[in-house]
Amino acid sequence: MVIFFVKKTDHLTMAKSQLLKAVRLEIRRRNYSFRTEQAYISWIKRFVRFQKYRHPQKLSEQDVMDFLTWLANKRNVAASTQNQALCAILFLYKYVLDDPLEIPDNFVRAKKPKRLPEVMNQSEIREVFKYLTGTTKLVCGLLYGAGLRITECLRLRIMDADFEYNQIYVRSGKGLKDRITVLPQSVKKALEMHIQKVALLHKKDLKNGYGAALLPKALAVKYPGEAEKLKWQYLFPSKQINRDPRTGLLHRYHISDTTIQRSVKVAVDKSNIQKHASCHTFRHSFATHLLLDGYDIRTVQELLGHKQVSTTMIYTHVIHKGGNAIKSPIDSI
Repeated sequence: MVIFFVKKTDHLTMAKSQLLKAVRLEIRRRNYSFRTEQAYISWIKRFVRFQKYRHPQKLSEQDVMDFLTWLANKRNVAASTQNQALCAILFLYKYVLDDPLEIPDNFVRAKKPKRLPEVMNQSEIREVFKYLTGTTKLVCGLLYGAGLRITECLRLRIMDADFEYNQIYVRSGKGLKDRITVLPQSVKKALEMHIQKVALLHKKDLKNGYGAALLPKALAVKYPGEAEKLKWQYLFPSKQINRDPRTGLLHRYHISDTTIQRSVKVAVDKSNIQKHASCHTFRHSFATHLLLDGYDIRTVQELLGHKQVSTTMIYTHVIHKGGNAIKSPIDSI
């Protein structure tokens, strides 16, 4: 497959190139998320710029390794960042250019540090919650109470909260896997009141012609009128009506994760906790506290949605290597 790339440094020209159009088309055909699309497009642009705008079909595996090595040695990127760049380039060659690459394992990889997860104890979490209000407090209640990732929480729809069975349905989570986790009793009342507010907002949107939600895949075509039902609305809708960059649909998307992250940072700073806590710290704390309460690791693995139990095992390291597990010899003097 031959796709022409215009050799110009103009950003707009690059954005309109046939190469990037083909990449976007292939990403959407494979149902990748919009964030993945943005990331892959960005890395392909950087790769082409690094190679002085030579067409990728004219480049070799060594040229790709040079770029990845440059990221590790000169840009000093994290291992996950380098791996994302590699995935984007491999996707380009395999699915767009129909010329799969064979990258040897001896190229310079950014070192991936082995760090233990940051965990807050319950008194620290209570202290942070004192400085959280409104929607942010409710979101963090689900992050800690259900072990959700921030993106999983914000992508929840109204129908994903099952109050009768006290469950939350996480659909297309990390790795496009569905799972069920617990709906905390302590947030049920606040969540029910929140849904009532969302219902009023949705009713107003319907009146103004903006009540249709963005449905997965082709459900909107298969079930006409389904997109306007309350159950499909985001649990935490945005304050603004926005146009979807893929379909052009004017709808109310969910709130930005950046908004929640900033509020959590402010709350952590005000609580004067001497830990590098973030939204993801609530998820780490959820898993650790469940294990401390005696729940078996397989249960925790399923609630977190980990593919392998070895991933969940890291929380046992946090427990066993803590100060309460080992007695220092100086304490016996």
